[in-house]
Amino acid sequence: MSYNTDQLYKTQLHIYTEAVPNPNSLKFVFNAMLMNPDAQGKDYPCAETAEDSPLAQEIFKFEFVERVFIAKNFITISKNNLADWHEIQEIMRHFLTNYIEEGSKVFANTAEEEAIIANDSPAVRQIKEILEEYIRPAVEGDGGAINFHSFDTEAGVLKVQLQGSCSGCPSSSITLKAGIENLFKRMMPQVKEVVAEGV
Repeated sequence: MSYNTDQLYKTQLHIYTEAVPNPNSLKFVFNAMLMNPDAQGKDYPCAETAEDSPLAQEIFKFEFVERVFIAKNFITISKNNLADWHEIQEIMRHFLTNYIEEGSKVFANTAEEEAIIANDSPAVRQIKEILEEYIRPAVEGDGGAINFHSFDTEAGVLKVQLQGSCSGCPSSSITLKAGIENLFKRMMPQVKEVVAEGV
């Protein structure tokens, strides 16, 4: 079944905010889907990377915005030190509500991407299952995302990509080591270390 973004515009839109561990980020949660439910979130570390999202481009026009992460039903916005959240969260909520209610596009191309069938090893398949079932829901709850990057079977090093509020969050390294790495060591002894790629 193909994903139809029209349903987003027919819903009585409600947006609420959630604090996340990263004090510079705030999660704006929608009561509608912003993207294909099967798609991974889109992380935009700067305006130049947001070519495929008219919404992200508009968000970056606010001078206090540093990073935008769009997921299935939420947007995490990371700010700089030019403003405090209590001053700007209502401005952002009002902007997001108007943008969506006007029927403007979240992504330039809403066509469903073809699924890529990966020839994963049994170990990589198990890693992805653990990420999906045990870790992704908690990370999304904090306004971010975690994706598999690579696994060095000889060294036992698992590399993951952190996106959204998790990227640059002061507590993300603690979560990575104390939470994610320990979970993998218990469930998959062949994983010796978990590191974040590009952080």
